[in-house]
Amino acid sequence: QEMGVAVPRERPLDASRIEWIRMGTTVATNALLERRGERVALLLTRGFRDLLHIGTQARPRIFDLEAAMPAALYEEVIEVDERLIPQQPGCRLPGSEALPRLAGGCGAGTTGLCCTGDTLLLWRPLDLTALRRELERVLARGIRSLAVLLLHSYAWPGHEEQVGALARELGFQHVSLSSAVTAMARAVPRGHTACADAYLTPCIRRYLDGFCAGFAERLRGVPVLFMRSDGGLTPMEHFSGARAVLSGPAGGVVGYAVTTYRQQDGQPVIGFDMGGTSTDVSRYAGEYEHVFEATTAGVSIQAPQLDINTVAAGGGSMLFFRSGLFVVGPESAGAHPGPACYRKGGPPTVTDANLCLGRLLPEFFPRIFGPGEDQPLCRDAALRALRGLAERVGAGAPGQPPMSVEEVAMGFIRVANEAMCRPIRALTQARGHDTSRHVLACFGGAGGQHACAIARALGMKKVFIHKYSGVLSAYGMALADVVHEAQVPCALRYEPAAFAQLDERIAALEQECRQALAAQGFSSDQIRTEAFLHLRYERTDCALMCSAKGHPPTPGSCRAGDFAAAFASRCVPTGTPGSGWGLPHPATLTPSPCHRYRTEFGFTIPDRAVVVDDVRVRGTGSTGISCESPLAPSGEPPRVETVTRCYFEEGYLETPVFLLEQLSCDHSIPGPAIIIDKNRQERGAGGTILVEPGCTASLTELGDVCIAVGSGRPSAVGTQLDPVQLSIFSHRFMSIAEQMGRILQRTAISTNIKERLDFSCALFGPDGGLVSNAPHIPVHLGAMQETVQFQIRRLGDDLREGDVLLSNHPCAGGSHLPDLTVITPVFWPGVPKPVFFVASRGHHADIGGITPGSMPPHSKALHEEGAVFVSFKLVKDGVFQEEAVTEALMAPGRVAGCSGTRNLQDNLSDLRAQVAANQKGIQLVAELIGLYGLGVVQAYMGHIQANAELAVREMLRGFAARWGAAVEAEDRMDDGSPIRLRVQVDPQEGSAVFDFSGSGHEVYGNSNAPRAITLSALIYCLRCMVGQDIPLNQGCLAPVRVIIPKGSILDPSPEAAVVGGNVLTSQRVVDVIFKAFGVCAASQGCMNNVTFGNERVGYYETVAGGAGAGPRWHGRSGVHTHMTNTRITDPEVLEQRYPVVLQRFELRRGSGGAGRYRGGDGVCRELLFRQDMVLSVLSERRAIQPYGLRGGSPGALGLNLLLRRDGPTINLGAKTSVPVQPGDVFCLQTPGGGGFGPPGDAGDAEDGAEPAAPRSFAERGSLFEYRRAQEAV
Repeated sequence: QEMGVAVPRERPLDASRIEWIRMGTTVATNALLERRGERVALLLTRGFRDLLHIGTQARPRIFDLEAAMPAALYEEVIEVDERLIPQQPGCRLPGSEALPRLAGGCGAGTTGLCCTGDTLLLWRPLDLTALRRELERVLARGIRSLAVLLLHSYAWPGHEEQVGALARELGFQHVSLSSAVTAMARAVPRGHTACADAYLTPCIRRYLDGFCAGFAERLRGVPVLFMRSDGGLTPMEHFSGARAVLSGPAGGVVGYAVTTYRQQDGQPVIGFDMGGTSTDVSRYAGEYEHVFEATTAGVSIQAPQLDINTVAAGGGSMLFFRSGLFVVGPESAGAHPGPACYRKGGPPTVTDANLCLGRLLPEFFPRIFGPGEDQPLCRDAALRALRGLAERVGAGAPGQPPMSVEEVAMGFIRVANEAMCRPIRALTQARGHDTSRHVLACFGGAGGQHACAIARALGMKKVFIHKYSGVLSAYGMALADVVHEAQVPCALRYEPAAFAQLDERIAALEQECRQALAAQGFSSDQIRTEAFLHLRYERTDCALMCSAKGHPPTPGSCRAGDFAAAFASRCVPTGTPGSGWGLPHPATLTPSPCHRYRTEFGFTIPDRAVVVDDVRVRGTGSTGISCESPLAPSGEPPRVETVTRCYFEEGYLETPVFLLEQLSCDHSIPGPAIIIDKNRQERGAGGTILVEPGCTASLTELGDVCIAVGSGRPSAVGTQLDPVQLSIFSHRFMSIAEQMGRILQRTAISTNIKERLDFSCALFGPDGGLVSNAPHIPVHLGAMQETVQFQIRRLGDDLREGDVLLSNHPCAGGSHLPDLTVITPVFWPGVPKPVFFVASRGHHADIGGITPGSMPPHSKALHEEGAVFVSFKLVKDGVFQEEAVTEALMAPGRVAGCSGTRNLQDNLSDLRAQVAANQKGIQLVAELIGLYGLGVVQAYMGHIQANAELAVREMLRGFAARWGAAVEAEDRMDDGSPIRLRVQVDPQEGSAVFDFSGSGHEVYGNSNAPRAITLSALIYCLRCMVGQDIPLNQGCLAPVRVIIPKGSILDPSPEAAVVGGNVLTSQRVVDVIFKAFGVCAASQGCMNNVTFGNERVGYYETVAGGAGAGPRWHGRSGVHTHMTNTRITDPEVLEQRYPVVLQRFELRRGSGGAGRYRGGDGVCRELLFRQDMVLSVLSERRAIQPYGLRGGSPGALGLNLLLRRDGPTINLGAKTSVPVQPGDVFCLQTPGGGGFGPPGDAGDAEDGAEPAAPRSFAERGSLFEYRRAQEAV
């Protein structure tokens, strides 16, 4: 068509006139999402066959009892005898001095040199003879693709290379070695990446073969370049599965970065790509923002990827009215049946809402809809679908004035816009950037209808829509650079002694990049290289990939540049919380004035060594392609194609319609208006731009649309319940808690808060009732409300502006002592008492007591567990009480056998961070009140709480109708203490009494659970049973009366030890509640707390077990359940940093209870000690099995064994501390989950029906990873 030459369908295309081809593909993404890749076998070090199944041991959604996870990419596992372990100073492991050493600098694996500079010990040689038989067996099954993961292969890949050579010799067509695919530490993500590469690369090869076959001579001599996930192009022959997952969306980021960002003003840009199923959000400020590990379709891929955040909602996102809330997505109508207006019986969607409001004009769309794909969009079908929703809104809001179809449609659009604003706020404000300073670059099919409203809501003043916005991903590929990256792992400190080695490695990688790009025809002046060091503070996990760009070398730096200055560059942005209240601003916490690390993480650690994890060089070959030509001014006013009526906040307005192709650079179009790119509409790519009232669109000289966004008329909001405003306030209240959490994580210093994210932030009403809480850590749910209400009762009028409270005592709503809660009252001018409260609860690694970590397994009294605070004024009249809080934190040291806090400076820094987080909450609450008024904000606080109450009442009514009004259950702790529950449900009111009378007495030990723990467990269970997203607040407990006998194990005396109650008894409370309601069989009922250490090192972990089966699912094996979701340390990191060898970590097969649905299996975890240490274990379910339900068998008991080096095997029991010696092995066998239903029972049709999987979007990006990490606590 382009050349005017006919091309017969069956004849290959003549490629002689093609200069180059640049393209992206979704082949890899679709194969991953649909699990239609190559058949793969996974080969691992013996003892770790289930390592990728267990993964981090955290479940992806904390309220999902099924713990459903995507299917594994491999179908066969091979274990091979081989083992490398890191050499460690002070190691006293018998026989270790005789082991062969693999030491050196930066050699290849086959040279015997270790790539990182570390020394590895050859603990067990590779057995290729036995492996040959296993590989032949797998080949006989028809599997031809192999992924290889051997521990510590990133540092010495020799064993993997030998395995790869053997596999290719035997006939495997594709072999992905983890050390070759991504040579970075951490076995689990590296293994997932190798599997993804083995799973996807053969698919890509077949696709490329088919593509080339369509051209004469298979495109010989034509440069064919493919877009990779990192935003760079690579030759077709180097395009592989692990680097292809974001091939399509990456082009869009390059497109808006090149066309929207202007170097001269440096105004950062937010990319907003709204498609049919979801929306992609990203940021560009002169450099591409990469992440180096991200999850797509349940697979964690460890490779450079653009930070593209996929969130709801898209044009096809479905609309719901649930429990009084307007809900948009995440379910999507897809392309088939698609939105209701597609004429295929689809559900109401965002697209239908826009069509009902007149914002989409069917006459400008192609006739490709309906069963025959030959009809126009149907506005009547959209109206019918929205009319049905309007009827449900009316039925669900009795007493409210009925809403018109247009009002309902507008409500859903506003809720969708707010849902998309939340991730943009997080992407900017979470990193210290002012959202309002950005330009919104809009592209994709649906974005033009929402861009003005979203920019206005975020305070942005400018929207930019490129003239090729409908094909911006393809256009971006034409503009992109060709990239070659080289990377090697490293384990050197960043210090003068290592600079020569680092320069040598950088020079070698730069040479590799230059040679690779020169081989593709780039001249030396077209090639640029940029060196990066992946830097982190020693004993932390927060690493930054740092370029020395802008930081030239100094006498005290590498020749490649001053990476130390880069690590500590970029000034703290203005307005960072922490100033005021007598506290130092975060920018003054250390002497250095400007710090990138502080910008990212809120602090620096001046006395801590910096470690280089990886050395990376990115080489780019620049083509300098430009395809744009300027427009000539028309000298005439813009031509109005037609006039339509569009619905806005003000009602229907006459809205002129313009065609983009008829506009010139001298045209200015005030809103309301619609601009249509007819070429895009005719291709079905979407091309409708809505210019809202108060905004003005103009064209640039190159024909792009630039919209100046006005502030708009504020709409009046009253205190009466409005379902649309209810949904919007739900987002805003949650956003306050989320942004508080971001500030806390950035400004904290401890590993527990900064990296494990073991904290919660929350907003409370004037009565202390919970309004919003983030993240949803189960053991914190509802507990902070008890703390805030205790302070209100205790202090009353003694609360003044400028005061901040600190509390952790169980009688004051505390969970266990290391969880310190900081509470700040929010005052408003003219109101004598607090109008809100904000609070943050963080787990401090140590606050004193009889053992390091303040988690003693054998404590008998509260004072043995650390420092105690009841109502301590941390800040008084705006002054941080450092001397007083220091004295209180050191006070346990005055008790015989106890110590004060062992890490005072971390405690103080984290407390300051908690105060700063609360200050951010106060600022955001004040902004909300300033916008709507105090009365309205407090009214909607009450409406949100009432909404959660409604959802719980509906659940209780449904339960009573099915199972009756009274249920009861009992379970026991291992010491025999009963946990008894009787539930009486009122089916008319939808209320219930939860009566724990008859539960055991307080124990002489630490299994006592404070009352707040039981309430947290109850809220967790109610949310799981409701089965849908609801605001988790005070309203959840409003229909519930809880009776807990004083002096019992669930409400002990003030001085009772409680550390085990938080981590163990809480699990048993959940088991009892679910048993009473018949929800699911018991899960492992334990967190398996393991601590080891000596005077030099200390380590704490919790270990997964089996999940209980339910009426429609098998229990997940090797996963954390219910009240915990903590990630476990990667095996390679564990062995690098701590004096242990992880000998075995796999599923404990057969430990799950039998049943129609099987309980999940526990795990076996074996630790070999390399130094003298003390081992502590705090566990349960070693005497009482996890119950089965409805005829299902119980799960197996857990077992804690110590295998003495030259002596007996000892059963340690459930709770103990014991000295261990080098060569001793701790074998932890965690409990399985109970089974559900009699084994072999087919069940009834209702119970056996598998629920239909809803269409949803594949969430991804740094925001998704952050939320997953928050919930993995």
